[in-house]
Amino acid sequence: MAKALVMRETGGPEVLRVEEVDVGDPGPGEVRIKQTAIGVNFHDIYVRSGLYQTLPLPGIPGLEAAGEITAVGEGVGGFAVGERVVYVSGNYGAYADERLISADTLVKIPDGVDEISAASMMVRGSTAHVLLHQVFPLQAGQTILVQSAAGGVGQLLVQWAHHMGATVIGTVGSEEKAELVRARGCDHVILYRQEDIVERVREITQGEGVAVAYDSVGKDTFYKSLDCLAPLGHLVNFGQSSGPVEPMPVSLLARGSNTVVRPMRGHYTRDPKERDATAAAFFEALKSGVLTPEPPRVYPFEQIGQAHQDMEDRLTSGAVALKV
Repeated sequence: MAKALVMRETGGPEVLRVEEVDVGDPGPGEVRIKQTAIGVNFHDIYVRSGLYQTLPLPGIPGLEAAGEITAVGEGVGGFAVGERVVYVSGNYGAYADERLISADTLVKIPDGVDEISAASMMVRGSTAHVLLHQVFPLQAGQTILVQSAAGGVGQLLVQWAHHMGATVIGTVGSEEKAELVRARGCDHVILYRQEDIVERVREITQGEGVAVAYDSVGKDTFYKSLDCLAPLGHLVNFGQSSGPVEPMPVSLLARGSNTVVRPMRGHYTRDPKERDATAAAFFEALKSGVLTPEPPRVYPFEQIGQAHQDMEDRLTSGAVALKV
């Protein structure tokens, strides 16, 4: 029997319990995967807590994982037993040591990329690529703000944007994290517990503001990010680690003819060609050294509760993974 982390109710980390599950043989269009690494994301925490009610219960959460194909169902082309693959699936089910999954969701892991990095950074890497190339196509010379710059996506945004020629302002909560993001290419760092974010951004930009603010924090920073925008600037709110954003009067945008978008990565990668191109761009950035993220923080499979708690307590930076 395979093992999975099953949720039967929403709540704290304790609701994730290891149970035996029967996986079975792959059906038409499916493969069976023996998973070796599982990515852990704030999305999983939102599902577990009940903030996102998108997983029918009882259910197995988790969006991304990597491993080796052990069986191939009828009609599957392009994949074979023994190949290393990674996936991101909106159908959940990644918190398991084995599973069946549609072959249409799979991406082959290239040589030179390990499975823990692939599993823990696929969502983050593809999200960063989408944010920088599709949601707001960044141009060299623009100045941007990255809230929670030491976070999983934040670090990738900082490093990739710096490589693209942008001036990057990042916010962090400690001097230790400030040093981390400076090493990733952050031109200006704001310690948000000690400094006023809006005042510092205005000072750095000589009163102009930023072309785009990337904000994954939500409730605690959304309106500050909005106040940091230059005329015609864009606020990209792609997460809510501090809680959901309170309703916003649309008239606030008139101050600078600003725009706000709440993008979901899956909408931008729903076409398999777009998904594969995004994954290929991310993997190439890793292999070429454009992106050099810190190694993922790895927890044993059974310590998922501790992983969630540490993320919620802001004790982690960068990617988080379970080792199966």
